[in-house]
Amino acid sequence: MTTTNLSEIAPDLWITEQPLRYLGFEVGRRMAVIRLADGGLLIYSPARLSSELRAALDELGDVRFVVPASELHGHLYMEQYRDAYPHVKLFAAPGLLRKRKDLRFDGLLSGVPEPEWRGELDQMAFEGWRRLNEIEFFHPKTRTLITGDLCCNFGLMTRLVAQGRMRQHLGPPTECRMLGIFRDRTAVRRSLGRILEWDFERILTGHGEIVHTGGRDAFEKDFARLLR
Repeated sequence: MTTTNLSEIAPDLWITEQPLRYLGFEVGRRMAVIRLADGGLLIYSPARLSSELRAALDELGDVRFVVPASELHGHLYMEQYRDAYPHVKLFAAPGLLRKRKDLRFDGLLSGVPEPEWRGELDQMAFEGWRRLNEIEFFHPKTRTLITGDLCCNFGLMTRLVAQGRMRQHLGPPTECRMLGIFRDRTAVRRSLGRILEWDFERILTGHGEIVHTGGRDAFEKDFARLLR
C-alpha cells in the first residue's frame, strides 16, 4: 500500500513516505517538500505522484522544482511531475544525465545553491563516494539537514545478523563500509566537514527514522570514524 499523506514536520517543510523493498527487506523511502518564500514548492527525492499526493501538493502551493538526491536515489518518478506540471524545472544530480536520457533537465545540481532558491536553501555535493556524488540540502529556517542515502539508521547486513532488528545509527550501512563505498577518504572528510558547518538540529534521512533533535551531535558522533 502506498502512503500519499503529507505530514508537516516544521513550518514550510513536509514529508511523505512510501514503501521500498531492498534485498527482501522493507526499508521505505522519504520525499521532502519545501515551500519557498514566494509560495513555490521544491520537491526533494520525488515519490510516485498519485492523484491523492498531487491534490495535497496543490493545496500547499505551486510545484516549481524537482530534485533527486543522486543518480541512484530519488529520480524514478521525475517524469510524472513533468507531465503533471509542464512548467516545472527538473534538476539532475551528477551522473543522472547519462542515466535518464528520456528526461529533459533544466539544470545540473552542484555544490552551489541554484539562483532559484539561493538564500533559502544551501546545498553541497558529497564527494568521495565510489559510485556517486549525492546532493545534500540544508534548510536554515527549520535547521534541517535533508539527505538521501548518506544517513541511514539501519544496515541490511546488520539486520540479517540481528534477525531483522534495526540499529539506531546514522552512519553508512555496515555493508557499504564492507564494500569500500568510500574511495577517497580525504574528500569524504572534507564533505563531512562542510556538512558540520551547518547549524542543523533535525535530519531527514532518505530511509529510516527521522532525527528530530540533536541531529548535528549525532551526525558528528556517528561519522567520527570517517572524520579522523
